[in-house]
Amino acid sequence: MTGQDETHSEGLSSRIIRHIGEVESDAWNALTDGNYPFLRHEFLLALEEFGCLGKHVGWLPYHLLIEDREHRLVAALPTYVKLNSFGEFVFDWAWADAYARAGMDYYPKLVVASPFTPATGPRLLIAPDRDSGRLAEAAVEIAIQAAREAKVSSLHWLFLNDTILLESPKVLKRLGCQFHWENRGYRDFEDFLAGFTAKRRKEVKRERRQVREASIELRRIRGDRVEPHIWRTVFQLYRSTFARHGNYPALTLEFFEGIAATMGEQILLVLAERQGRTIGAAFFLLGSDALYGRYWGCTEEVPALHFEACYYQGIEFCIEAGLHRFEPGAQGEHKVSRGFLPTETWSAHWVANKEFRDAIANFLERETRSVRAYMSELNAHSPFKNFDDANRSESL
Repeated sequence: MTGQDETHSEGLSSRIIRHIGEVESDAWNALTDGNYPFLRHEFLLALEEFGCLGKHVGWLPYHLLIEDREHRLVAALPTYVKLNSFGEFVFDWAWADAYARAGMDYYPKLVVASPFTPATGPRLLIAPDRDSGRLAEAAVEIAIQAAREAKVSSLHWLFLNDTILLESPKVLKRLGCQFHWENRGYRDFEDFLAGFTAKRRKEVKRERRQVREASIELRRIRGDRVEPHIWRTVFQLYRSTFARHGNYPALTLEFFEGIAATMGEQILLVLAERQGRTIGAAFFLLGSDALYGRYWGCTEEVPALHFEACYYQGIEFCIEAGLHRFEPGAQGEHKVSRGFLPTETWSAHWVANKEFRDAIANFLERETRSVRAYMSELNAHSPFKNFDDANRSESL
């Protein structure tokens, strides 16, 4: 596709836009219902306008819009041309290496995702007043056709929860594992800990006590109430964490300030302060039913401060706000002992070359067995007295 309309069955037409600002924010957000903050128009626009995307990071906007006969937006896929696999968290470098050994190009490819965001959510944005099943099936077909016309090696939907994609025979499914917390009707943090073994309950309380004994106070602030100087501090802490681990910090100060101005009600900061000075901060985003942990940084190492700011404060907030789920971020087996249990995540992949598609399918079959065995082993180390305690009725 070149950006011009292309007509499809059922009176639908599709087009590609290279900047999210080419579509009205109200029209785009009407497809998302506000539940998933990482695909709000304001979030994606801030990434594009404030220097977070581009050739320097290998993310080029290539959003797919689907419209009806009256040119009303009825579906969309937040899509990017990828020149590498940076910032995806679904690791396919081995696939790229295999292409290179065969004398073929794996890049560019297309990715449907929120950049730098390993958080589960929808990848087929469908108007709520439409037949979601039929329109989703059409969107998958249109997306694959767009990939063919773009002559890319492949098309990938990352961290999806779309049933149509998970059931489609046209794509390969890849299983991953993260560690999520679920609210089972807990009255407060103590009620949550009541289900733990005595040993783990004691360890969590000790970690929380270590932070208090270090004379550190934790403060939660919603994004629309954060003063400008705090954003500068949060940004420096974010950069320092990435530098410490040898990673590239793709987000800019202007990005954080921008989304604070446009969607601050869906941002939560947890500040760790000692004598009025911020020594640590955790950055979260809020959906209508979930909390998503994203970034963390500190100026000094305090025992258990990371666990308190990034995990325990988030759990307390979810209980108080009545949120049902907390996704604290990618990876981290240490989360299991703190009540975050192994949870399936999924990606879907369309591969143009049949030989590679068959080879990848065989790899994924073996990998899926390995991931399921890994999750089963981790579940055996659950901190709950009985594993069923983690799944007790919400009528508690």
